[in-house]
Amino acid sequence: MSSLARWCVRHRFSVILLWIALFVGLTSASGSLGTNFRDTFNLPGTESTKALGLLVQGFGQTEKGDQDSIVFHAVNGTSLADPATQAAITKTLAEIRTLPSVALVVSPFTKVGAAQISRKDSSIAYATVVFTGSAFTLKLDEIRAVVNKASTLRSSALEVEFGGRAISQLNQPKGNPGELFGILAAGIILILAFGSFLAMLLPLGTAIFALGTASAAVGLLTHAFSIATFAPQLASLIGLGVGIDYALFIVTRYRQSLLKGMSVEDSVATAVNTSGRAVLFAGATVCIALLGMLVLRLSFLNGVAIAASVTVLITMFAAITLLPALLRVMGMRALSRRSRRQLAQEGGSHESQHPRWDAWSAFVAKRPVPLAIAAIAVISVLIVPYFSLHLGNADQSTDPQTSTTYKAYSLLSQGFGAGFNGPLQIVAPITNASDLETMGKLAEGIRQNPNVAQVAPVQVSEDHKVALLMVFQKSGPSDIATSDLIKSLRTTTVPEFTQGTTLHAYVGGATAIFDDFARTLSDKLPLFIGVIVLLGCLLLLIAFRSLLIPATAALMNLLAAGASFGVVVAVFQWGWGGSLLNVGSGPIESFLPVIMIAILFGLSMDYQVFLVSRMHEEWVHTGDNKHSVLRGQADTGRVITAAALIMISVFVAFVFGGERVIAEFGIGLGAAVFLDAFILRTILVPAMMHIFGNANWWLPSWLDKKMPHLAVEAPDEAN
Repeated sequence: MSSLARWCVRHRFSVILLWIALFVGLTSASGSLGTNFRDTFNLPGTESTKALGLLVQGFGQTEKGDQDSIVFHAVNGTSLADPATQAAITKTLAEIRTLPSVALVVSPFTKVGAAQISRKDSSIAYATVVFTGSAFTLKLDEIRAVVNKASTLRSSALEVEFGGRAISQLNQPKGNPGELFGILAAGIILILAFGSFLAMLLPLGTAIFALGTASAAVGLLTHAFSIATFAPQLASLIGLGVGIDYALFIVTRYRQSLLKGMSVEDSVATAVNTSGRAVLFAGATVCIALLGMLVLRLSFLNGVAIAASVTVLITMFAAITLLPALLRVMGMRALSRRSRRQLAQEGGSHESQHPRWDAWSAFVAKRPVPLAIAAIAVISVLIVPYFSLHLGNADQSTDPQTSTTYKAYSLLSQGFGAGFNGPLQIVAPITNASDLETMGKLAEGIRQNPNVAQVAPVQVSEDHKVALLMVFQKSGPSDIATSDLIKSLRTTTVPEFTQGTTLHAYVGGATAIFDDFARTLSDKLPLFIGVIVLLGCLLLLIAFRSLLIPATAALMNLLAAGASFGVVVAVFQWGWGGSLLNVGSGPIESFLPVIMIAILFGLSMDYQVFLVSRMHEEWVHTGDNKHSVLRGQADTGRVITAAALIMISVFVAFVFGGERVIAEFGIGLGAAVFLDAFILRTILVPAMMHIFGNANWWLPSWLDKKMPHLAVEAPDEAN
């Protein structure tokens, strides 16, 4: 690592130009080819997948493009039966049909669309608009043209709202304000930490430049992998946080070496050879945790894992190559003017620069047991909401209440029932006449379920080989009651009416697909956690030659994850503070636990590595556990908490970007980093290490001989 740093220092302008060329090349390629982000779900073997296959087989691909709704609501004593109102709506819908992005419009005032008028008082109706492409392939102007045309119908007597995936694209904020706010907050914290504007520019500039390069790379990868539409924001959230943190650790060590009187080149080499090794190790653990999602064998998560890993890799390599070159260009100006004057007058100093952290470390050393108990109590309280976790797919009922998609969802629920926004489909292959008779009996049995509002008549495909039942439940698509209904139909109702017959019926539909996705992920979650915990423990075992340190780290990571999930459940599922974020309460996205655990285990490992590697360095020199823990915590406490504040600022800034799923990640990751840095690494880990004593560093001699040697942080060259 020292040789790499010195090479980057001596060829600093070449390194900078290479990074600029990489950025320009990737950005140009991404701009010319465009991006192809897409959400794809592949759940082989599930009932909903079998039902979808039969549906396509029997009824064909009935949906060439995205289907959205224009909802009409007659108010102030008016009625949709009014001829003038119907004529105006019919004329406007005919004009919408002529738009180039629209393939089909089904009016509620036609024979085909007669069921699209509410039966209660006929005050609510909807028109179905079928676009020529999927929601994410349509241009915003094409979607906006439909909205603008239909909006001309709005009056004091007629409300007009819009729902559907394509329409929801118009709700997305322009740009990514989270990045800007996160960068500003990080800049303020860095200035306070360094006392130098120029020193602040180093980690911030390196992280932003690396993030731009990574974003272009991810855009290109969308042509090779199926990458979810929210992946760019998630990758930016992770990349900006870890990018600034990695650069911060190296710049901090560089400044410490300068203050000891070392030359600029030696200071850079020392920083990269010490903190740079920890950055390399920490970045590798983050990537391993993210790529652990590949073991789940779900295409939807594979792309997210790859995009996030590529972003982390690029920011990590920028920290150990581009940053050393920039440090050499910056030279002594990385110190504040006051520090430079003091260094010139007094020379280098080997005294501690953090007396407050010295005092806190001593405080923890004197009271490890009560502090450990207090920290565990705080974490335990925050974990409680986790046991109410309900995974699912947040629908448009969780959109901001001022949005047209939320209003459309509410009107459709009011006019047609909550289940109308996500009905279930019972699909079965038909092999003989008795199968159709059984299907009819099954329909009658389903109607007896107290959560079923309506069951449509049996539909049969033209070739008479597939039958379809539409089931409208009373509960909303994302409600727990709907999940219970799906389970009840599959395990009780369908088997009861098909037993002893030749009919094989499957419960499907979009709502069932998302429910299966949640169940599949829940079933695979223990395997996933086991894989990344085991890999993380193996890495720490090799790095620190200890059994207790990896075990403690694994426990800390699980505690942080559980507490952060508790916070997410309280905010987004229970609705605590949801009004401040302008989001509705609903289920937690089914893929959130897997992705969050991958990120959290990686980020938690970062702080564990930076903290324990400094302790391990002292242990190797002194063999005194108490001194090693004291010195390690005192020397790293300030930079770890500063890094955590930066990461928290970045994560929380993304909360207000307008997307619920990104807000979930922002709150969850922000809470996890706060707990990790200010409760676990500042209190619980040091306290536990004081309690364990020399046992922290124990490893059976036979195992020590068989393991390879890996130095996470080499001894400081100044020592």
